[in-house]
Amino acid sequence: MRAFLLLIVTCAFQAFGQQIPQYSQWAMHQFAGNPAHAGIKKCVDIHSLYRLQWVGFDGAPRSGFLTVSVPLDSKRKKYLSARHGMGVKFETDQIGQFNVNRVNLAYAAHFNFDKFKRLSLGLFGGIMQMGFDPSEINTTDPDPAVQNEASFVAPDATFGAWFNDENYYIGLSLRNLFPSRWENIGNTSRNRFHFSLNGGYRLGINETMSLLPAVNLRIPPRGPASIDLNLHFDYRNLLGFGLGYRNTDALIAFASIKIQEQFSIAYSFDYTLSRIQIAAQNTHEVSLRFTTCKPRKTSTASCPLFE
Repeated sequence: MRAFLLLIVTCAFQAFGQQIPQYSQWAMHQFAGNPAHAGIKKCVDIHSLYRLQWVGFDGAPRSGFLTVSVPLDSKRKKYLSARHGMGVKFETDQIGQFNVNRVNLAYAAHFNFDKFKRLSLGLFGGIMQMGFDPSEINTTDPDPAVQNEASFVAPDATFGAWFNDENYYIGLSLRNLFPSRWENIGNTSRNRFHFSLNGGYRLGINETMSLLPAVNLRIPPRGPASIDLNLHFDYRNLLGFGLGYRNTDALIAFASIKIQEQFSIAYSFDYTLSRIQIAAQNTHEVSLRFTTCKPRKTSTASCPLFE
């Protein structure tokens, strides 16, 4: 079973190039994927998430992150003068015998064209550490390609851009900017460039309710594009739930609740649609958030992404 799983994982990494974790709650944690969100709000914003994918499948992915975003200069003297922000992200991703850890610092500049229109540009810079542990792999004949333990450290960088108006946003992220080779892991394996584009719109129903449709397009270097379609319902900026669909994998359900204005917790459940469902049907994500931001008083149906 271990050898079979390793074959699947190795083929996925080499043939399809899907080298970065995916999260169902991407719309709630924009900074985790886009450095342009560093310090975009005039307060400290802390997010954490843990993803348990394909429960019951031996060697299935386990992913998570912790992000901290802070503004450096929250005041703007005039339009088109930049505000600045910084942040830090810790991320881990384990799949089969592979384990990847990343530590990145972020810097972003935010330019307002008027009260609502804003362009943000940001950069993650840091290191990634990849390890391969063959201790639980059994093969019929000794195979040096899968029997040697290996680990290496390489530079890591991501560029991000973000534009939003009062009721919509568009985000762009370019990841794995350094095509580092996987030292001692495979013969031709390397980090490969990944592209993602997402956007969303706020549709106010009334002063207490709003709908938030969103889409996320991910394009790996050697595989099919992945598209997430989400629809969130928000009530008084306190309770939320929604549904989502990922074309390559799953149907998704979301639920979130805010506690005392500064804490919030969210949960999502993925029902697997791909052939993986033969062995495992469920994926779970749980996230926690703490922010020092105060809610806008102008509307109880406001969305934090646009503030």
